[in-house]
Amino acid sequence: MPGLTAPTDYAEEPPRHPDLRINSKEPFNAEPHRSALVSSYITPVDFFYKRNHGPIPKVDDISRYSVSINGLVNKHIQLSMSDIRLLPKYNVTATLQCAGNKRTAMSKVRKVRGVGWDVSALGNATWGGAKLSDVLELVGIPKLSSVTTLGGKHVEFVSVDKCKEEKGGPYKASIPLKQATDPDADVLLAYEMNGEIINRDHGYPLRVVVPGVIGARSVKWLDSISIIKEECQGFFMQKDYKMFPPTVDWDNIDWSTRRPQMDFPVQSAICTLEDVDVIKEGKARIAGYAVSGGGRGIERVDISVDGGKTWVEAHRYQKSSVPYISDGAQSDKWAWVLFEATLDVPANAEIVAKAVDSAANIQPEKVEDIWNLRGILNTSWHRIKIQNSVCVAQSKM
Repeated sequence: MPGLTAPTDYAEEPPRHPDLRINSKEPFNAEPHRSALVSSYITPVDFFYKRNHGPIPKVDDISRYSVSINGLVNKHIQLSMSDIRLLPKYNVTATLQCAGNKRTAMSKVRKVRGVGWDVSALGNATWGGAKLSDVLELVGIPKLSSVTTLGGKHVEFVSVDKCKEEKGGPYKASIPLKQATDPDADVLLAYEMNGEIINRDHGYPLRVVVPGVIGARSVKWLDSISIIKEECQGFFMQKDYKMFPPTVDWDNIDWSTRRPQMDFPVQSAICTLEDVDVIKEGKARIAGYAVSGGGRGIERVDISVDGGKTWVEAHRYQKSSVPYISDGAQSDKWAWVLFEATLDVPANAEIVAKAVDSAANIQPEKVEDIWNLRGILNTSWHRIKIQNSVCVAQSKM
């Protein structure tokens, strides 16, 4: 694409915050420490997880950059950044989450393949840009369309990003046309993140943001948009990010038997404590995040200090000045909810968190029940094992 190139090596990577936990250097994949993650409702750009499949594309000349819209439409166009900025701008606060979040915990049950994420492969940002529904009207696709006059039913996003999984070709993904043309779905072509021009790590100069859906569908460094008849046939739609039962392994997997994962299930994690931690017996603040896909709110977060025998409901919040109501008009429906509870923690406690969304979906208790060979969607109860400081000190004597 003129104006935007994909490097073939990692020599010109952008600077990153030194406190990030690096899970792989080439390609660069990193997440913040869990305690830093929930220090604010809006995740600072520096501490927003970085998920990449190759070297970071760079802009050579922004004036030459454009996005093409083609495929099963009567009108094909090229849009410059100036064209996109002329469209109405919307700000949408949405949480993006990698499907592999909490993969490390799943791998402890049985080994899985993929980047070893802790609990911080997600972040909550305010994205600014044009709605995809407005952009598609420029090529004659009305809002709330399910099919174009030429038979297009899906919208494919193609990146400048080149990756080995596509045999050196571009990263790509798709969503249904019905979702893309629905203004209430809030799908954006975003050029701002938290009120600033989006940076290279997160897709400069233009990326897709698909709220409520696993991060793999929010394509960065956008090159083109194609209206297609069937869903995208790219690697990450057809041979990755699909949910298989625990009985499937690499010897008997048939990728064609499962649909690409879209919405992410209800999820939560405790971020003020490590999975094995040492604290004094007594009162302790237990805090973290909860989030669900598809625009579903968080109805409840339950905390247990006895391994799940008894439960206490945590306080939920988003913006400090507005009481959080699940699916409330003033709540950010695409965003996570932070929670906290101060509880008496007994000696050698097992602290557990689980969330319930507005559709009454609840996290599964055991990771064994949802184990899958790619280690995606580990939404099992988050468990923290406490070793009290007095006991630890005595054991060292």
